[in-house]
Amino acid sequence: MGKRKFSWGMVLSLALLGFSMSTGWAINKGLTFKLLQDGYTNAPAVIGAVLSLQGLMGLIVPPLMGYHSDTYSSERGRRTPFILIGGILAGFTALVIYISYAARIPLLAFAVILAAFYFLMYSFVAQYRSLMPDIIESGTRGKVSGIITLFEWMGNLFLFGMIAFLTFKATRITGINNGIKAMVQAGYLWIPFIIVALFLIGSAIYVFFRVREPEIGGNLASEDLWGYLRAIASDRDFLNFYIAQMLWWLSFEFIAVFLFGILESVLGTKNVTALGNAIMAIFNITVLIGAVVGGPLYDRIGRRKSIILGGIIFLVPFIFGWFIGTRLQVTALIGFAGIGWGMLMATSWPVIGDLLTKHEKEAFNGRYYGFFEATKSFPVLIAGLLGGAIVQLAGGNYRVLFPVGAIFVLIALPLIWSMKHLDAVKAFSED
Repeated sequence: MGKRKFSWGMVLSLALLGFSMSTGWAINKGLTFKLLQDGYTNAPAVIGAVLSLQGLMGLIVPPLMGYHSDTYSSERGRRTPFILIGGILAGFTALVIYISYAARIPLLAFAVILAAFYFLMYSFVAQYRSLMPDIIESGTRGKVSGIITLFEWMGNLFLFGMIAFLTFKATRITGINNGIKAMVQAGYLWIPFIIVALFLIGSAIYVFFRVREPEIGGNLASEDLWGYLRAIASDRDFLNFYIAQMLWWLSFEFIAVFLFGILESVLGTKNVTALGNAIMAIFNITVLIGAVVGGPLYDRIGRRKSIILGGIIFLVPFIFGWFIGTRLQVTALIGFAGIGWGMLMATSWPVIGDLLTKHEKEAFNGRYYGFFEATKSFPVLIAGLLGGAIVQLAGGNYRVLFPVGAIFVLIALPLIWSMKHLDAVKAFSED
């Protein structure tokens, strides 16, 4: 597989796309829970089931679309055509979510529109992930991953901060304590959705015309769909990493999906829309710090050590989460978790590309990164269903999700440490 000369321009193009995609996911995390709660139902199990549609789409779509992009051929390349179409359609669908809520369509129809948004967002994520190792040589991927991860979480920070600001302002103007109703009354609710649409559409078009993909050699049909799934199951390093990633994403999603419920349990009030988005913004600031630190560490101290360090930092808040009782405590705890999460994000992205380099299978980045995204999405499906059920069994106390999440992180870390060949990639790539 031919590599292009390193280009910061192409790296920053991918960073812009990552920023834009993150605004799409942030509007889902920052508003969807409250839209469902205020407009449709208070039942945790129903809300969790609707939000778990993201996990269902993420489980199915990226592996298939990533595989298809490996075997796809066009004058513009294998990845960027998917990014162009998916980004434009996802942007328009973000607008449809707002229009549908404002029109108060039935819950089932609203859930279908959310599912369509999730489908389109996942339709090009494997291609986006694959482009980085496609154009960046092993040995410098940690640094590049850190930079792109920085932009991704800046996108989250930007949108969560915007929602928090608009909610505070709307509450002040209208005097309504319910954040969503205040934004509707003040005429602000449409703003985040149009911003997301513009970023998704604009960045998809920019990447399509800016990024030039390297030429691919070899027989791309040599590993079929079931063949690559069998290859994953038979390779201990791939299998351990994918399982570990599923576990720490499950812990993350327990908190991310039900953050507003957790705040309601801790503080005893439902007026948490502004606070929740402010905490998400703070979390994203600390994630930026973790990403800046974690990316270079991946290349310097070794793959396993950098991932384990990030995992331990991420674990600590889960251990103490059950005991929090104030706004300051919950904000500090989630902010500290962000440092470890940023390190995990920056250090986990290059792993698949480096393992494929070791096995001389870099032409198959699409399918393996598709499975990479599926292992991140499966926890969304499980977290929504399992988390909602656990909370209901706990009498509606969302705080129980902290100790449950800690268990999954504790299981994940030994799996990473047992990846004996991961650090060997460094020496392999420098020969």
